[in-house]
Amino acid sequence: MTKRNVVHIEIPTRNHEETIKFYEGLFGWKMERFPDMHYTTWEADEHPGGGFTEDLSAGEVLIHINSDDIEADLKKAKSLGATIVREKTEIPGVGWWGVFKDPTGNKIALYTRLHPEQQG
Repeated sequence: MTKRNVVHIEIPTRNHEETIKFYEGLFGWKMERFPDMHYTTWEADEHPGGGFTEDLSAGEVLIHINSDDIEADLKKAKSLGATIVREKTEIPGVGWWGVFKDPTGNKIALYTRLHPEQQG
């Protein structure tokens, strides 16, 4: 069974280059750009890492939690009062994710990596 650790954190951006420059300068994070996806990942010395996304509004930081069974977790979250924002969706070559909004309105993502035996 997967530990329910935070495995990825998404931070909103309006300008990737400006955001990259800021966080590289502030924390020294290693960056990898994915221009076709309008996405940049960052890697800290210790996990979790994360990404900069244009899909969130300022202040909407999105954390991703390990999940062995995204569909079951989304179903359970819904039974506890959550709203499903994104059903299980493939991230090609990476894994799968889904998103729910808790009863307070916070968005939380569930994540299953393609190769669970790999660290990160």
